[in-house]
Amino acid sequence: MPRCAAIVLLCLCTALPSTPQTSAQASPNPKPTTKKKPAKKSKKKVRAPRVHHYAQPRVSAKVRTASLQKVALQLDERPDPVIDRPGTLVPFFERLYRLSIGDNPTVHILHFGDSHTASDDWTGVLRDLFQNRFGNGGAGFSLAGIPFKGYRRFDVHGGASKAWDPAGLRTGEGDGLFGLGGVSISTDRIGQTIYLDADCASVELDYLQQPGGGRVALSDNGATVNESSTEGSLAPGFLAYATSPGRHRITLEKQKTGVVYDSIGLNGASVSVPALIFNESHWAEELRHRNPDLVILNYGTNESSFAAFLTREYEIELREAIRRLRAALPNASILVMSPMDRGQKNGGEIETLPTIPRIVDIQRRVAAELHCGFFNTFEVMGGAGTMSRWYDSQPRLFSADFIHPTPAGARLVAQAFVKELIAGLNRYKLRQVLARDATAEVP
Repeated sequence: MPRCAAIVLLCLCTALPSTPQTSAQASPNPKPTTKKKPAKKSKKKVRAPRVHHYAQPRVSAKVRTASLQKVALQLDERPDPVIDRPGTLVPFFERLYRLSIGDNPTVHILHFGDSHTASDDWTGVLRDLFQNRFGNGGAGFSLAGIPFKGYRRFDVHGGASKAWDPAGLRTGEGDGLFGLGGVSISTDRIGQTIYLDADCASVELDYLQQPGGGRVALSDNGATVNESSTEGSLAPGFLAYATSPGRHRITLEKQKTGVVYDSIGLNGASVSVPALIFNESHWAEELRHRNPDLVILNYGTNESSFAAFLTREYEIELREAIRRLRAALPNASILVMSPMDRGQKNGGEIETLPTIPRIVDIQRRVAAELHCGFFNTFEVMGGAGTMSRWYDSQPRLFSADFIHPTPAGARLVAQAFVKELIAGLNRYKLRQVLARDATAEVP
């Protein structure tokens, strides 16, 4: 179905007039005029009980510090090595090493995941930790506007007018041409806008070029700086604009030295999204355009609800997702990251969902066979029973759904991951120095 401008990575964008597409949207439903009785009856129905969110009990600074230190020590008592096959990450370590000695302008990390990633709770911490150590390379990729409830970035702020229609998401509804992040938004109405605020020195807008495409205008702080038509043969399109350094109501990526950490998550997503739902050739073009040094595949939480799926399809789809990434990015390092622990109530006790260890075992084995790195988030957190300990901790480290960490819990997991990557980088640096010294001693 034609769309006027399917945009996934953009700043301030205004849809301009285009050739009307009568099939682009269904006619709006007329306002109901004869359904007053059902409306009255609905008032008599028993409403669902209201969910009350109670504030966590106050915790003294001393208790809070002691509790966090205890969990941090548990994270340090981890299997060795935490990252399986760190040798598969040597290209990434080389880029980080060159960045640390000033010989490489940016290192680009692309993190795909589910709602843990979409909320930016722990990927936001990962971004901060990497950028504080290696430099801020810019905000990187962001989905356009507010494509779904729960999507956010802590380092940028975006929004949109109302007449945009999303496609993609975890269900894959649409044509499969969803850009890099799995979500496209389109409109056939004039004057609709999308904006993104951030500190930047350059901007890139990603759109779908297609027959019958409309026009878009790119504005910087209210002044139009570029216009482009999305008309053309079916292919990804990119529109770049260099700004003056500083705060702009547009943004995506700075032209500075450091790490760019793209976090691309969809609520409810599973590995089926990159393996089956994305149009492979379209997604491959988007991946090659971003050209990351490290790609992180971080799925498994939502798959844990379906034991039969794990038995029949999960491994097949995980292998397919990795195959697609490898085909598009043969020089990038790939890291499979296991899900965090997930809990369920059993007789009043919180226990680990039995499918979580199964997923971890499959991921570890497939990563080894396909020459990918593997980070065992589940074991680093403490393995089976972690949810009970972290939920009962003061401050609480997981929410009452036994799935999503609180900001404090997310920070602990992020710190553990970055610590292991830095340890791997330091080992790589040492080997580089030893190899250089050994070469120098050869007569």
